[in-house]
Amino acid sequence: MKINEAKFIKSASEAQNCPPPTLPEYAFIGRSNVGKSSLINMLVSHKNLAKTSQTPGKTQLINHFLVNQAWFLVDLPGYGFAKAPKAEREKWEFMIQEYLTTRSNLICVFVLIDVRHEPQKVDLAFLQSLGENEIPFELIFTKADKVKPAEAQRNMEKFKETMLEIWEELPKFFLTSSEKELGRKEVLDNITELNQGFESPNVW
Repeated sequence: MKINEAKFIKSASEAQNCPPPTLPEYAFIGRSNVGKSSLINMLVSHKNLAKTSQTPGKTQLINHFLVNQAWFLVDLPGYGFAKAPKAEREKWEFMIQEYLTTRSNLICVFVLIDVRHEPQKVDLAFLQSLGENEIPFELIFTKADKVKPAEAQRNMEKFKETMLEIWEELPKFFLTSSEKELGRKEVLDNITELNQGFESPNVW
């Protein structure tokens, strides 16, 4: 897929205030500071489309970006640790859950996993909640340039082994580096393939 255009459309604090669900939509989410904004910017070849920050919890709304006038890329708040009061974090969690379970045009949730670490309970718990709600997801392992290739492969295999203790089958997964644009083509080709099966829901 060639990216000709990517532009910010809207931020929303509630799923009902998101753009009309007339195009296929892909949500990106992960633990705070997993490199989500950098990955999004790398995928669409736009240095500052999604705002990057060293401070966990920077993304606080449902952010919609329109890509090639053909599909929505959605930047969701991170889960896990964030420098915010408990009440604020609970509000984000409710907002994310409402979005994920009600958005009719949501094709896939890309869950970002930091490949530098062994499986984290917070990631596994989030995947479990997606499964319980029958929400399609795929895994994107980030920051491959921060570790040696053998360590990245080892941590990915460990993650898959841990998932197989509960899951009958594994989702697709991608290894990426925003610095080196590793995995960009694979992720975008995957979205192209998924777009082909989209049928616009009735919007009244």
